[in-house]
Amino acid sequence: MLKNTIDLNSGILKSYEDKVVRRASDMRGFYSDENALDRLIENGNPVIYEVYAVPYEGEGELSYAVTFLHAGTVGEEFYMTKGHYHEKRDRAELYIGIRGHGILLMQRGDEVQWKEMKRGDVIYVPPHWAHRSINVGDEDFVFLAVYPGDAGHDYGSIAERGFAKIVVRRDGKYEVVDNPRYR
Repeated sequence: MLKNTIDLNSGILKSYEDKVVRRASDMRGFYSDENALDRLIENGNPVIYEVYAVPYEGEGELSYAVTFLHAGTVGEEFYMTKGHYHEKRDRAELYIGIRGHGILLMQRGDEVQWKEMKRGDVIYVPPHWAHRSINVGDEDFVFLAVYPGDAGHDYGSIAERGFAKIVVRRDGKYEVVDNPRYR
């Protein structure tokens, strides 16, 4: 597909080839408060986020996806994506905010950085950095990601070790704190 359309108000991608829906039950091992996650699963197992992607898997190709990360918390921790490294660690990624308010959390070794992202913000994720999106607002956080088609996604490393920091709601605001489950 050489041409597509994104509604810049809603974030809806007109055409996509892949759709991924992550419910609370798909996020086991990613949140610090497992009991809060279990309660959420028992009370309806809500959708945490949805990804609408147009993949191009060849070397030199660019894939892109729009993610709708819903508003909510698991205990104190905001809804987030699983986060990943690229299987080919030397691949970068570009994020563009469409709607809502989020954080892009990035980690390389023990170095952690985070950037706020709102409509129109463009954030570059350099090669070798794990990255995760977090919705710190009260509406859907919607963003476009563009990445090399051959980059791949390594979720397993994040599931195993986690990120060194988590983003929690405290006094009606977000706060970036140490992850008590970081390995």
